[in-house]
Amino acid sequence: MREGEKKNTSQKMKKIFKNRWVFPAIYLMSAAILISGIIWYQLAGPEKEQVKGPKESAVDKGLFDQPAEEVNSSVEQMALPLKDEDKAVIKTNFYDEKASEKQQEAALVVYNNTYHPNTGIDYAAKDGKPFDVTAALSGKVVKVQENDALLGNVIVIEHADGFVTNYQSVKDIKVAEGDQVSQGDVIAKAGKSLFNEKAGTHLHFEVRKDNVAINPLECFDKTVAAIEESIKPVQAEESTDQVTEESTDKAKEETTEQTEESSPDEEQDSSTIENKEDNSNS
Repeated sequence: MREGEKKNTSQKMKKIFKNRWVFPAIYLMSAAILISGIIWYQLAGPEKEQVKGPKESAVDKGLFDQPAEEVNSSVEQMALPLKDEDKAVIKTNFYDEKASEKQQEAALVVYNNTYHPNTGIDYAAKDGKPFDVTAALSGKVVKVQENDALLGNVIVIEHADGFVTNYQSVKDIKVAEGDQVSQGDVIAKAGKSLFNEKAGTHLHFEVRKDNVAINPLECFDKTVAAIEESIKPVQAEESTDQVTEESTDKAKEETTEQTEESSPDEEQDSSTIENKEDNSNS
């Protein structure tokens, strides 16, 4: 019975394949399946690319490669350049043009028989011993100047928006140019300098914006953005004062020139009057 069934099945298959439409139909079905697969792949492909695209573009643009210190320095508040505030004293304060005469005198540094306005703050330990000097803000070390007896060695750290912090009269320097430092990192120890020899072992600390010295006391516990906002009115006032001084000087120069020009005419008029008087007398 099974052999007979097999023969019947094979005979039926032969009859089917003898029909002309069988092979074209098979080709059409294969082509349809292939085309459907291609269309499905193309439709599914962009969705995958859309998911991956933003991540790949973010990496390509380097958004995740920015140094952490640069981000931190824009939001962190400036701290003292030392660890223990209670054990420190201010030897020489910042010279402020708006301070009282007594405060200004105390903010002068005498070197080589000449008085110099102090452009920063000089800190010392109460016991007079060296202490750790720390970074007031996160940033990049752009200058390390050693073997400088006059200033007592120098470290300059660059921050955002043109701000730098300057550390002078230091020793045992622990950083190099190009280093990235975080706020609170120990960068050196307090030392001595010939410029302010009277202060003994101390740290001379400066804050500068576009190379203009700013009173550090007005910068502590503020972000770089807040410091910049606070100094804008001062810069505007200084600019106005400078314009006023220039206008006054120019007016004085013009007055002097007019006086000099009018002097010969006055002399000529006086000489003419004298000649007339002499002629009348004669």
